[in-house]
Amino acid sequence: MREELMEILGRLRPELEFEKEDKLIDDGILDSFDLVSLIGEINDSFDVEVSFDDIEPENFNSVEAMLALITKLQEED
Repeated sequence: MREELMEILGRLRPELEFEKEDKLIDDGILDSFDLVSLIGEINDSFDVEVSFDDIEPENFNSVEAMLALITKLQEED
């Protein structure tokens, strides 16, 4: 799941070079990404329903936080 998320992030923002698994995303991620594209890619790839209500810094400030949100949403489904 991590590799797939890293691929999505890299595809949407290639200049950020998400090649390291432990690379943290800065707190400006909400400004760094087109959120509609990011949410759409996550929803399609992981078969979850991330909504704009989930767009909180604690859910999107690192790869680990995004993976935790995806896992939580998958478990709720």
